[in-house]
Amino acid sequence: MTIEAIRHSDDPRLEDFRDLQGRDQRGIDARPGVFIGEQPLVVEAMLESPERIRRILVSEGKRPWLEQTLAAHGDPEIEALVAPKEILESIVGFQIHRGVLASGDRTGVDDRSIDEIIHESDRPSTILVCESIRNIDNIGMLFRVAAAFGVDGVILSPDCHDPLYRKSLRVSIGHALRVPFARSTSWAEDLDRLGTMHGFHRIGASIEGRTEVDLANPSDRIALVMGSEFEGLSDVASRNCDSLVRIAMAPGVDSLNVAVAAAVLLDRHSTGDRG
Repeated sequence: MTIEAIRHSDDPRLEDFRDLQGRDQRGIDARPGVFIGEQPLVVEAMLESPERIRRILVSEGKRPWLEQTLAAHGDPEIEALVAPKEILESIVGFQIHRGVLASGDRTGVDDRSIDEIIHESDRPSTILVCESIRNIDNIGMLFRVAAAFGVDGVILSPDCHDPLYRKSLRVSIGHALRVPFARSTSWAEDLDRLGTMHGFHRIGASIEGRTEVDLANPSDRIALVMGSEFEGLSDVASRNCDSLVRIAMAPGVDSLNVAVAAAVLLDRHSTGDRG
């Protein structure tokens, strides 16, 4: 593996990384087909599928890390670049404290269908269903929670935030690349099909639900449905759940952060593989 040095800020190989903040604000249309990974743990997750990486860019101080990391992943044929910190930060438009960036191809990562991430109907499975999660940190943390509890896949409502957004991916510490996800195109219909076609017991988290949460046998197929940070589950989601549950809490406290609540419920329901 050859690591090449960048000497000028106008080098065309830096195009993926120019004006990250400005382009992030314009969404995926500002960088069509491309996502950005930031910090070592995320780039290491990207290297698990090196064919998806367009290029890696690190500051000069991170060259030893880059050499060791590429060697640990079998020295894949990836364009690896090293630039002075001043050039790197002038390109991206802000301070890169970790000095590690990579660009990746979104194809095959976020264009899966729901059917592609759901296991056979006779197999125990746990999936996390997210409705209207628009907070950058929460969508990333939900993927981190999903990975921790061995969730088989995540289903997103049409209006959920992008898990491959640079900051969300960083919060997930790369797990949004490890836990398969699919975005719904017809929310009510897809929620219905989880039960009628795929055999999932759909458990919705709601302050109006029962406090008893041990509703399913560990061998069941479970879909945990988490609502938005403020409104909770919509009427459509609630109607398409087989059970509504809430977490018992001290007087005066009616809710938890959505990722924390998902962790509590998954700890009691998950059929995933945990050591």
